[in-house]
Amino acid sequence: MDVDLIFQIAAIGIVVAVLNMLLQRSGREEQAMMTTIAGLIVVLMMIITQISLLFDTIKEVFNLW
Repeated sequence: MDVDLIFQIAAIGIVVAVLNMLLQRSGREEQAMMTTIAGLIVVLMMIITQISLLFDTIKEVFNLW
């Protein structure tokens, strides 16, 4: 796992948090919620790919492939 992945997730979290605050202050709670959900989905997709790589590595190490 690379440190860049952690920084990317942190940057997405910061951007989503700022957008969420801006949208809520302007009275657009629905868009704020959708922005939060979209950010969560993007981060989960990034993590799922890394977990998939982890399982592939475990299979190769223990000759389970």
